Order: sequence, then C-alpha cells, then structure tokens
Amino acid sequence: MRALIFPGQGSQAVGMGAALADASRAARDVFDEVDEALGQNLFRLMREGPDEELKLTENAQSAIMAHSIAVLRTLGIRVVDVASFVAGHSLGEYTALCAAGSLDLSTTAKLLKLRGQAMQQAVPVGEGAMAALLGADLGVAQKIAEAASEGEVCTVANDNDPSQVVISGRKSAIDRAIAIAKEMGAKRAVPLPVSAPFHCPLMEPAAEAMRDALGYVVIVPPAVPLYANVTAQPESDPDKIRNQLVEQVTGMVRWRESVANMFDAGVHEFVEIGGKVLGAMVKRIAPDATITSVVTIEDVEAAAKEIA
Repeated sequence: MRALIFPGQGSQAVGMGAALADASRAARDVFDEVDEALGQNLFRLMREGPDEELKLTENAQSAIMAHSIAVLRTLGIRVVDVASFVAGHSLGEYTALCAAGSLDLSTTAKLLKLRGQAMQQAVPVGEGAMAALLGADLGVAQKIAEAASEGEVCTVANDNDPSQVVISGRKSAIDRAIAIAKEMGAKRAVPLPVSAPFHCPLMEPAAEAMRDALGYVVIVPPAVPLYANVTAQPESDPDKIRNQLVEQVTGMVRWRESVANMFDAGVHEFVEIGGKVLGAMVKRIAPDATITSVVTIEDVEAAAKEIA
C-alpha cells in the first residue's frame, strides 16, 4: 500500500516551481489558478523572491500548497488510482485534501491565505516562539514544556518523529525550555525562525477565524481517506474533517503517530509530493518503509514510471 504525503511550512524556497512551470502546462495552470484566486502574483514571488516576502506565513502556506499540487498534476496521476491514503504536515493537510478532491484548488489557496494571516495576527510578533527539541521523544518534550511553563503557555506543537519534537508558546516560556532542555534529556534545543507560535492555545483567535471561514466552504469526501493531524487516524467524513481543520490550528500535529499508524495499516511506501523534509521523518518512524520524494521535473519523470 502507498500513501501520498505533503509538506508543511519551511519547504518554501525562492525559485520553487520555476523549472516545473517551464516544462509543464499542467504546473503553469495550477500557478495561474492560484494567482487568480488570491488576486496576487504569488508565482512571481515564488520564482523571483524576495525570500523575506516568500517566508511570510500568509504567502508561504499558499505557495507550498501550489507547488505540491503542481508537482502532482505534472505527474498526471489520480490519487485514487495510486494511493490508499493521503496525509499532510500542518498546512500540508489542506494540500492533501485538495489532492484527494475534497477541496478545490482555488478554495484551498484562499483558505491557506486566510489561515496564514490569522495565525500571524493571533499573537504580536516577539511574544511567541517555537523550538525544536532534538534527541527528545514526546514524553521528554512534554516534561520539558511542563517544567518551563510557570503558568504560561508552553506545549508540544509537533510530534514529528522519535527524535524531534517541537514546542510552542510564550517566548519567555520557550526560552526557559531551551535553557533546561539538555539537563532534562534532550540532546539539543534549537529556536525556530518563525513569526508566530503555531499549534498551541495562543492560536485560538486563528482557530475561530478558520471556523468561520470553513463554515462556508464545500468539503466533499476525499477520494481516499486522510490521516488527520489531530487524531492520527483516517477520516473521510466532511463534517469531521471540517472540525479537525479547526482543531488543528491550536492542536498538536501528531505526525509520528500518523506515519506509524499508516505503516501498521499496511502502508509501506510513502511518496512525498513537493518536498524532502517529511521523508526523513518517515524513515526515522518506519525504517522499513520505502520513501520517494518528488520535487523537480526530473523527479516527476522518474516517479511517473514507478507510481503509475
């Protein structure tokens, strides 16, 4: 069995999608549709930068999604024909739903633009922070976060793999967590260059904004089940997916569990569409799994022969 997986924020880079668009009409059509939906020339920003503007959450989320969908459509495959499940890391969950036909492309782009803006506005710049705890599992990370909180928000945001967990919350609490991480069992704590503390209770205003927006959106059952970030379980019911997308804004991304559960369900082949970050995590979670990353036009040509 095979799953298609889609990357989250941090996968953006100036030049993304440029060679793909030069080689593929399908990719150009994706970028054109996203530009039209957003009323901005996002693809020019993706192609030319500047990097500082592309990194802005409100731009990066839609750009990463557009790139992944462009890769997928250049592959020329139907998800239902090649995969048993889809999954995505944080914003990648929206990409996965778009890939599986649950959300249309224009709607997905607009939702991610709004999501990025709402997340950025939820907490003033400088008041929140995130850090990666390396060499720490979920249990160790939870103890570090609890010890550092001192009444402030400090929680696990992403349970990425057995050796990498991300925490999120008030900057002062995250600073305390970084200071005590090594003595509490982590090999290292690394502050992340993010503009807001994602996937923690401080994002509640953003969750409310997404609840309002998603209330007007048509969501249809995906062609194959989605492994949801907040439950690490497969889901196909549109109403449950809608609620999970709201919960995801403040909830923990249970990526390690999602991959482990997919592997236990018989998924032994994972194909990352549009990035090369998740594949490394998958290998640490399920060492016996086969991982393919499809990013460039050369990757597309090679993968098309294997996946079809």
